[in-house]
Amino acid sequence: MGVMTKLLVVAAMVVVAIRSFHQTSFVPPPVQRAMPTASAALALSAFGTPAMADGIDSAAKKLAATSYPFLKDIDWNSPIYGSLPGVSNIQMLKAVDAALVMGSEMDGKLLQEAAMAHHKAIGSVDAKGVTSQADFEAVSAALGRMIASVPESKVMDVYNSFGALVSPDVPKYLMGTVQEADAKAAYAALMEFKDVVKAHPITPAAAASSGGAGIDDAAKKLAAAAYPFVKEIDWSSDLATKNPGSAGPQQILKAIDKAIVMGAAMNGGALKEAANAHVKAIGSMDAKGVTTEADLAAISAGLGKAIASVPTSTVMDVYNAFSGITSPEVPKYLMSSVKAGDAEAAYKALMEFKDVVKAAQR
Repeated sequence: MGVMTKLLVVAAMVVVAIRSFHQTSFVPPPVQRAMPTASAALALSAFGTPAMADGIDSAAKKLAATSYPFLKDIDWNSPIYGSLPGVSNIQMLKAVDAALVMGSEMDGKLLQEAAMAHHKAIGSVDAKGVTSQADFEAVSAALGRMIASVPESKVMDVYNSFGALVSPDVPKYLMGTVQEADAKAAYAALMEFKDVVKAHPITPAAAASSGGAGIDDAAKKLAAAAYPFVKEIDWSSDLATKNPGSAGPQQILKAIDKAIVMGAAMNGGALKEAANAHVKAIGSMDAKGVTTEADLAAISAGLGKAIASVPTSTVMDVYNAFSGITSPEVPKYLMSSVKAGDAEAAYKALMEFKDVVKAAQR
């Protein structure tokens, strides 16, 4: 959770930097590092309406060649990309809501292709966090096609939502960390690429069935048992945006890689169901950030079906990867902030839900 929030923070900073270019002569870093698909899509959300793949590959090649010097100027190991000062969790969640809506309407096959392009790019990342130019090109092309499969209005909703979160001082600061000429060249190339994407629409294919027999009922049982625990959590805390251990960016990236591989293998219908359930749940949140029990059940069902659509080994790769970068002190601390009995009841229900999901696993 914390890692994903950080990546969304990076995307938000990038979006506003793009938005502020004409005032500051700054162009933000395109997403060259292997981020999860959703957050990388946010960073490139200046692209317009749906587009056909024709022309996007050649435009991505030009974008990569022109902006690669700028990418190499950026210190991708800097902690500044893991923070967004002055933004509350609720504010961030509202922006994430727009991204979920956009993601739920994207073509499933194009999402998978973009995820695997990021996976490959992670394999070529150097010690400074920079992928190869060829892999950056592939990521750009895949993202262009993916973003091209949604209406312009959905893309601009994401652009505007994240743009509103970032201080106008951010672009000025970031401009001082790179070569201005490289930044301007990258911006011009990005705008050309955006125009190519906007000019050639792609119609998304219908998502496949989500399946997952028995998961809906199990999700209702989980929600009922876990809801008292959920209400005790301080959802306004900034803990979710902090590093859960001492892992550096490279180690975190390797864990994210496992999540990308799992996401690429998930059933498109289940992913869409889970995304839509999250959108609805955000809409029913109270002032403390707690959604309704019914919406918690719907989220659990959507996630359960998505997880059931991939092999157990792939799920465990993600579990082990993130466990490896999380301090053992984290569970102890979190346990002290809630009622032990409610936490134990929620855990027991989660284990029962896990068994139902595993039984439905393909």
